[in-house]
Amino acid sequence: MISTPVTAPPASAVPHGAAVLVLEDGTRYTGRAYGATGQTLGEVVFSTGMTGYQETLTDPSYAGQIVLMTAPHIGNTGVNDTDMESRKIWVSGFVVRDPARRVSNFRAERSLDEDLAGDGVVGISGVDTRAITKHIRSAGAMRAGVFSGDALELDAEAQLALVRDQEGMSGKNLSNEVTTPERYTVPATGDVERVGSIAVLDLGIKRATVQYLSEHGFDVTVLPASTSLEEIRELAPDSLFYSNGPGDPAASDAQVAVLRELLRDGIPYFGICFGNQLLGRALGFSTYKLPFGHRGINQPVLDKRTGRVEITAQNHGFAVDVPIEGEVDSPEGLGRVQVSHYSLNDQVVEGLECLDIPAFSVQYHPEAAAGPHDAFYLFDRFRSLVKDRAANQTSTGDAS
Repeated sequence: MISTPVTAPPASAVPHGAAVLVLEDGTRYTGRAYGATGQTLGEVVFSTGMTGYQETLTDPSYAGQIVLMTAPHIGNTGVNDTDMESRKIWVSGFVVRDPARRVSNFRAERSLDEDLAGDGVVGISGVDTRAITKHIRSAGAMRAGVFSGDALELDAEAQLALVRDQEGMSGKNLSNEVTTPERYTVPATGDVERVGSIAVLDLGIKRATVQYLSEHGFDVTVLPASTSLEEIRELAPDSLFYSNGPGDPAASDAQVAVLRELLRDGIPYFGICFGNQLLGRALGFSTYKLPFGHRGINQPVLDKRTGRVEITAQNHGFAVDVPIEGEVDSPEGLGRVQVSHYSLNDQVVEGLECLDIPAFSVQYHPEAAAGPHDAFYLFDRFRSLVKDRAANQTSTGDAS
C-alpha cells in the first residue's frame, strides 16, 4: 500500500491491522502495523542509509525518535546479536515502506519484526517513505506519533492532541536514560603497543567505539554520564573521550562543566557526535537545532587539513555555531580553535580542532557501525596525540 497525505478520517475508517503516522502539522499517513502494536510518540526523522538498519535501531543516539528509513526494502538480512550496537533497540518508533517477508542471510538469527515486537517498538509499514521524507525536509523534523491496535480507537483529534502535547527534542536531556548504570573496563587489545588509559563518558556510546579504542591500545574505562569531575580526576586517565548520544547539547550543562575543567588540566580529548557538540559548548560556543538533521551512512564531509572528501556515517539534529573559515579564540580562554571538517551538503560544522590544547572532535561516527571506513584514521590521530603528549611530558619532566 502506497500512502499519501490525507484529510484526517474518523477512527472507524481505518482498516483492521492498519497503523497511522500522525505529524504535528496534522498530516496523516495510513499504512500497516509493523512490530509491536499500540501507540508511540517521538520526533520523526529520516535516515538515508541503504543498509545498517540493525545498527541504527540499536544506536542510543536515536532515543526519543521515530526513525523513517528512506531505503524501500528493510529487514532482508534479519538481525543477529553480533551487530547489536547496544543492549536494546532505542528508537521510539520505526517507519518503513516494504518490510521483508522472508529473511535471507546466513548470519540471521531472527527476523527484524520479531525484535521490534520483542522490544515493544511500535512501527508502521506500507507508507510512501520518500513522500514523507520530502515533507520532513521541507517542514523540518517534528513531533509525531504512530498509532495501531487499540490506539486506533482514539479519534484523529485525540491522536493529534497527544502528538502536540509531547515535549519536543529541544531542551531535552536524554544522556542519563541511555548511559551505562555503572562503570566498566575494557583492556587494550590487538597488536599495537598500549598507549595508556582513557576515561570514556558514556552519553549513548556504541559497542564498536569501545572496541576500536581498545584495539588502538587504550585501556578503556566507560563511565556513567553523571560521573563528576572529582571522580574522573581520581582515575587520573591519560586521555578523555566523550561519546555520541541523544538529546539537546544545550541541556547537558553538567557534562560541559566537567569537560571544560579537564581541558584546562591539559588532558588529551577526543569527542564524536554529541561529544563534538559538548566540546563546542565547553570552549564557549553555542549550539543550534538543524531543520531536519543529518542521518545516514552517505554524508559527504570535507577535511580542511587535507582537502580530502570523506563519506561519513552521521546521526545528529544539532550543530555547533562556529565560523567555518579562519581561527577563532575560545570565549572560555582555552586558546585558538578552528573548524577542521564541514558538511558539503549544507556547510554545517563537522569537526573542531583546538590549536593550543590537545583536543579535537568530529560530528560524525568514525567507528562506522554501520557505514564507510573513511574516518578510521581519527583513532590513529588520537593515539598519536596521546603518545606525543606523554613523550613531551617525559622529556620536560612535567607529570601534570
